[in-house]
Amino acid sequence: MAMVAARAGVSGQTVSRVVNDSPRVDPDTRARVEKAMAELGYRPHRAARALRTGRSQTIGLVVTTLATVGNSRMLQATSEAAAERGYALTVVTAADGVGSAFERLAEQEVDGAIVLNEASAQVSADERPAGLRLVVVDAPTEAGFVTVHSDHHGGAAAATARLLALGHETVHHLAGPADSYAAAERERGWRETLTSAGISAPAVVRGDWSADTGFSAGAALAGASAVFCANDQMALGLLRALAEAGRRVPEDVSVIGFDDVPDAANYRPPLTTIRQDFTALAQRTVGALVAEIEGEGAEREDAVGEAASVIPTRLVERASTAPR
Repeated sequence: MAMVAARAGVSGQTVSRVVNDSPRVDPDTRARVEKAMAELGYRPHRAARALRTGRSQTIGLVVTTLATVGNSRMLQATSEAAAERGYALTVVTAADGVGSAFERLAEQEVDGAIVLNEASAQVSADERPAGLRLVVVDAPTEAGFVTVHSDHHGGAAAATARLLALGHETVHHLAGPADSYAAAERERGWRETLTSAGISAPAVVRGDWSADTGFSAGAALAGASAVFCANDQMALGLLRALAEAGRRVPEDVSVIGFDDVPDAANYRPPLTTIRQDFTALAQRTVGALVAEIEGEGAEREDAVGEAASVIPTRLVERASTAPR
């Protein structure tokens, strides 16, 4: 650090501020210090920093599965957002319950944890370890935690309204798991939009987010003229089932998904869907957790308040929908 300070022409304290990402450094000075660090091959020593700050600079991520595209994209985006803030990420599954996942994270002495999507259904105030900073993705705001979520309700409403605007008399729904907050919000947006239009909602067909269950739902939905699927993977399975049943998309059936996974534009036909901004969701989530960990006074309050807001979604129209 002394060598970096000498090369950059600053004090050791200034180098320390740059290393710890303090806002109290002039941008030109920061650039000069970072240039000296790069030239000398200087890297902050994580273990030494942990001893000095009392923090491990590690965040835990609790997830039920990484088999769904949404969860895997959130993992990537969360890892990148954490790294930008100087934190490593450790992942644990909640296969044996969130309580056991928290125990494993406690053994690793993480500074805080993010609970992702379906695992949020298992979180209760009683299971939260004392002192563990926690942010939950996709949970009701009244759950008693800092929560962050996409606008599942608004996205579902937009998808349903678009199908009605195309002239379909009703919209069927291929829903996600019954214990999922995101699935429940998407179902609520679909149902309320139909009700507002004076239409009784058809019976829900439920899947588990996988393409296999989308395919299995094909028999129940083969007679529909419009289907809103709670995610793109189930929509993919449904497209295959409809094709095998001799039903053309979009000529006979219009289909809309949710998430806008990278392959959605390459489905046959390209899938109309609701786009989730996973990068913004991860940035907001990690920012809220780091603010909790570092206890930044007014800055912390701003971050937590911001985290309580909803990340917008938007409709992306492609070739899987058409006028009735």
